[in-house]
Amino acid sequence: MEPVFQYKMKVRDYELDAQGIVNNANYQHYYEVARHEFLESCGVSFTEMHNRGLDAIVSSITIKYKRSLVGSDEFFCTINLERKGIRYYFNQQIIRVSDGVLCSEARVEVVCLFNGRPVKPTEFDLVFEKYLS
Repeated sequence: MEPVFQYKMKVRDYELDAQGIVNNANYQHYYEVARHEFLESCGVSFTEMHNRGLDAIVSSITIKYKRSLVGSDEFFCTINLERKGIRYYFNQQIIRVSDGVLCSEARVEVVCLFNGRPVKPTEFDLVFEKYLS
């Protein structure tokens, strides 16, 4: 399935661990950057939403590591969306540009809160309508 969004990034030297590969914690940062860029491309402002009392929060994330990224690797972080009940799932992948290898994949569960209480993601339903099959 073609992703609904992809964002190109590059590994920075300070993201490497003693083994010379990207430290596993940085993959979560990559996934978050791509989600934020996607939402901004959809016209969604987290600050504006928060000021109205609406917050989209990650309730769980599962990351599988397939191949390691190393310094200066360029990669795409992709997104596909799924909605179940009141939750949205961001199914994401990190794919190295140079050889198209899948390096990591994640499933990110997101829920919406209004003034701290779970609510139906009505606002996101409108924004994401065209991305859901």
